[in-house]
Amino acid sequence: MSLAELLNVETFKNTMRGLFDFEFVNTASKYRASDLNLEDSSDMAYANLINAESELGRTLFGPIPEGHQREFFEHKKNVWIWHDGWFDEIGKMHGTTIRYEVKPEGVFKKVAGEPYIRIKGEELDNFRNAAKMYLNLIKDNLYH
Repeated sequence: MSLAELLNVETFKNTMRGLFDFEFVNTASKYRASDLNLEDSSDMAYANLINAESELGRTLFGPIPEGHQREFFEHKKNVWIWHDGWFDEIGKMHGTTIRYEVKPEGVFKKVAGEPYIRIKGEELDNFRNAAKMYLNLIKDNLYH
């Protein structure tokens, strides 16, 4: 499968989530993908799926420093979330959340309070590599 196909989120959902049964890592519960409403984020099974994927996605970027929280996952069709949070020396939480939107004309990122910008060059390559690694990781570890 090509990188472009791996980055096509709809292809991934249709092949992995739509056609196969899957089992969440470290749970005894078995879900059938066709029983989930993947467009309804209030669906508990959907939330469990996102949490399980994020648990794996946060491992892609190396060890997480003590006091940090990290998330990387596909939120919904063609929308990816990166979050890094940490506590400072007085215990105050800080964080950065970046939203990536994959569109036919490019990948756009939005940091809170800033406008969308199209990413390119090394940043685009890094995003593509992270998305490819994420899709392979969750395919290998979550979906049977």
